[in-house]
Amino acid sequence: MFVVVSLFLAAASIWFAAVMIKEPRSLWSGASFLFLLLQLAIWLMTILFMNSEKIMNNRIVMLVLAISLILVMVVLLMFPAAFIGIFFVEGIKNIRREGLRPANALSLLFAAGLVVYLFIWPAIVSQIRNTWMFAFSVILSIAVTWLLGIFAVFCFSALLNLIHVKKNRHLDQVVVLGSGLMGDRLTPLLKGRIDRGIQVLGYNPDAILILSGGQGPGEDLPEGQAMAAYALEQGVDRDRVRIEDKSLNTEQNLLYSKQLFQGPKTAIVTNRYHVFRALVLAHMQGMPAIGYGSPTKWYFTLNAILREYVGYLKLTWKRQLLVIAVLSVPVLMVACVSA
Repeated sequence: MFVVVSLFLAAASIWFAAVMIKEPRSLWSGASFLFLLLQLAIWLMTILFMNSEKIMNNRIVMLVLAISLILVMVVLLMFPAAFIGIFFVEGIKNIRREGLRPANALSLLFAAGLVVYLFIWPAIVSQIRNTWMFAFSVILSIAVTWLLGIFAVFCFSALLNLIHVKKNRHLDQVVVLGSGLMGDRLTPLLKGRIDRGIQVLGYNPDAILILSGGQGPGEDLPEGQAMAAYALEQGVDRDRVRIEDKSLNTEQNLLYSKQLFQGPKTAIVTNRYHVFRALVLAHMQGMPAIGYGSPTKWYFTLNAILREYVGYLKLTWKRQLLVIAVLSVPVLMVACVSA
């Protein structure tokens, strides 16, 4: 039994390593990591089971295990409420500080949706007697469960793509994505991106810095020009600065910046919550790239990661719809037989 479990753990480790080496810019990175964690947990439980006799005879070890088990159970029981509470509190904070707009209310709406799905929806489903209505409710539950699972994998994938062991990656260019100006002034969020880009540039002495962003509504000049001026003020060598000032969104940021590249090795710099989707877009354009993120306030990050997830679903909606349709087939078959 131990050999079998160990083989599964080894296979999971190899799968995770292969994904991270070959192409981490997909949900397979988060999925393989979660599978690795699952196999590690099973491996540890197998070791505990095989040594149960020795463990039971050791009071200290038994006490530690009992306390650990209680803590795990408490965390599992409290997790849904704590998870919802965090999004609810931070959602209110985000609206108070950033203004009442649909994009700023995602954290609050997500928390409310979870309350309905976890506590109210099961009671509604239990009262349904019509076969087709019940089938529809089951399919809706499948869709929500799938999308929540994909959200968890999305978050893990986003986190994994922010981890870099080496500082010098021998980059050819560092692309900093714009995020909007206030007239002709840089926002703190945009300054943070540029500062992070300058930091990455310092680790890669042969790279150039590409500041990417066009002129949008309410902006007195293109973002790329204002970003370049700030970078020069921070001491960046003028010969290492390039300006892309035509783009109006992330996809165009990458597309137009590509014309300024001096080599194949690229780093994309944006806020942490935005890195993964930017990397996915780069992958869709056939652009090899790694991502670096600048820090963002916690209340804003939670709302922003939900916005990024919605953006990811827009990019992959056909794939998600296909999976949900396939998962719904058995439900429809049972409904046809029962009707």
